[in-house]
Amino acid sequence: MTNPEGAQETRRHDGETAGPPSDQPPSGTDDRSEQGGTEDRSKQGGTEDRLEQAVLAAERALIEFEIAVESFRVEVENFSRLHHQRLGPMYARLDELDALIAEAVAAHSGERDDIRRAWEARALVMPMPGVEELFEGLLGSDGVRQVDDPQAPRRVRPAEEARRLYRELVRKAHPDLARGEEDQRLRGEFIARVNEAYAQGDEAALRSLAEEWEAGPAPERPQLTKAEELYARLEWLAQRKESLAAVAAELEASAIGQMMKLAPQDPDGLLNEIAEQLLSQVSERERRLADLVGKVDRAEG
Repeated sequence: MTNPEGAQETRRHDGETAGPPSDQPPSGTDDRSEQGGTEDRSKQGGTEDRLEQAVLAAERALIEFEIAVESFRVEVENFSRLHHQRLGPMYARLDELDALIAEAVAAHSGERDDIRRAWEARALVMPMPGVEELFEGLLGSDGVRQVDDPQAPRRVRPAEEARRLYRELVRKAHPDLARGEEDQRLRGEFIARVNEAYAQGDEAALRSLAEEWEAGPAPERPQLTKAEELYARLEWLAQRKESLAAVAAELEASAIGQMMKLAPQDPDGLLNEIAEQLLSQVSERERRLADLVGKVDRAEG
């Protein structure tokens, strides 16, 4: 008769043991699972690290691009205002001289077409300053009216020190670096003051703002760890750069932008050159007008 206990013992010895499975994994399983989990976390961390570096690089590139666009916008705006202030009166003087010349030609010839052209020229002219204004000092030494603009900048391109201070402030305080709505609001208000000071070329104000920023609490910048947030940040940065590129293209395509391309390194010198050309044209037209008036006077005499 077979011994059940002996058979059971034999089966256990042969590895055919009956009964419930053990809760313990086979030897070595824990080590392999832990190693696999560590590798997965390492791969995920490496991906997030690369994404974070890409975000930081994109932020720096965007800020540099925005500095360039904003600097160009300031120069275009300043050029436009100074162009109006300094050269607007000269253009008005030329229009007036053209009207006077057309009227002198019409008076001399009496032709219908000359009379029509004289009327058209006169319709384009702004009223010339009265004689009493000469005594009030409203005309400059060049004989043209100065346009009042208390907020007019001193020059088109701010000085090098102002540009340096401006770039440093924007790189530190730009709203694109914000990590929250409140931080973005505060940065936006601060940068608006920076832009205003830069537009005026006010180095003292820019230095004061730099001190204010350094004295203030450092904005919190929580470390990003989620890949989804990093991808969203990269997408937003790309959209922001695209919108800035559209602004830059519009500025370059404007009349003032096209004019500034004639002297990108010295826009202030370009203004002076245009002023000299206009003064030369004023002198030439005044000589022509004097000749025509002399002819009319001789004909009437």
